[in-house]
Amino acid sequence: MIDCVITLKKIIDKLYQQQVDVQLTRPDPKFGDFATNAALQLAKPLGKNPREIAEAIAEELRSHQGFSEVNVAGPGFINVKLSDQAVLESLKVRPATNRAGKTVVIETNCPNPFKAMHIGHALNSILADTMANLLAVDGAAVHRVSYHGDVGTHVGKSMWAILREIDGDVSKLNAIPADKRNEFMSRTYAEGARAAKESPEARAEIDELAKQSFVLDDPLYKQVYEICKAWSFDEIDANVARLGNVPIERRYVESETEVPGKALIKAKTPEVFTKSDGAYIFKGSQYGAFDNVFIGSHGNGLYGAHDMGLIQLKHQDYPNLDLSITVNGEEQAAYFRGVIAASELAIPELKGKLFNYATGLVKLTTGKMSSRTGEVITIDWLFNEFKKAITKAGGEPTDEVVAGALRYQLLKVKIGSDVVFDINDAVSLTGNTGSYLQ
Repeated sequence: MIDCVITLKKIIDKLYQQQVDVQLTRPDPKFGDFATNAALQLAKPLGKNPREIAEAIAEELRSHQGFSEVNVAGPGFINVKLSDQAVLESLKVRPATNRAGKTVVIETNCPNPFKAMHIGHALNSILADTMANLLAVDGAAVHRVSYHGDVGTHVGKSMWAILREIDGDVSKLNAIPADKRNEFMSRTYAEGARAAKESPEARAEIDELAKQSFVLDDPLYKQVYEICKAWSFDEIDANVARLGNVPIERRYVESETEVPGKALIKAKTPEVFTKSDGAYIFKGSQYGAFDNVFIGSHGNGLYGAHDMGLIQLKHQDYPNLDLSITVNGEEQAAYFRGVIAASELAIPELKGKLFNYATGLVKLTTGKMSSRTGEVITIDWLFNEFKKAITKAGGEPTDEVVAGALRYQLLKVKIGSDVVFDINDAVSLTGNTGSYLQ
């Protein structure tokens, strides 16, 4: 592989007998692969115009087969583009192992049960899995875990529609074919979500069913809940395998996090949390977040308590972790800044080890995805559409080919940017698509 820094140092030594700390940056792709200000650094000691120096260095670089384009910009910046051969050679080099001996825990494959897994979930799952792959290549011991909300309002919405549909007859669930269960869960969740929005009476019923998800003391409810929860996790595991993700080694669920989370919060009050009218509050506004209630005045742990409980459980299961990573949507970025700040204060040994990466949203060409309205692209539908397009083009539509195309489509966007997903563009066999590249 060509080493741009070494090459530049040799050229500078040849031309000017100078030693320079060559720094490379990544410019806008339209300007090249790398840029350097080495000529600007040389201008003062040489007493020459930096542009003149840059042109001389650029001329030497152009004679090197590792570069396909070399240009000088502005007062003396040098932009270079690697040749195709240099890029191919770089793939043969064993990557550095800068994280050897480090332990990394990363959450991936985390859709909530009682909903269909859709392309929005796929974005976070694929991004987290790719980050895990890169960290592993860099020498880290990577532990993939997942976290799922198995209690709360979304469960109440699904259970409201499911219980109405089966009308006390659990055998109706057993009659649903395995390949129709994901569609069933998606539809019933959307029905419950619409009912909660449109009917105060339905909303009250859903709230009660949401509370029931925490206690499971109604026999029929518990039986239906356990069946549908198992269906959801079976579907999640099958879908992430189709996406090409590495399986997880530990699954955490929200129902197991409230107790440890609440205990930690109460133990760290008033040092970290403030108690007011029975509620436990973290002053997140002091840490680039917002003031947030972690335990409500009614005594129930809210999302913050659950996430702190999860962090504590991961710390117990992986006591030697050096890095704990979560991947969530941009709309949750401020919330997680608060959770991380509170957790680092409550568990000082985790300071500097907790990171949340924010992704953009996946939007349909008609706007934002919404599982509440049912306007989603499910994984099943997505794979079927990809396969149709590949077959039409004369290719062989294996799951591996589809997964590669989808991963490329989602990962080619800068992390944090929204993905505007157009199925026609995604399955195109021309242009900048995974389908074409394969």
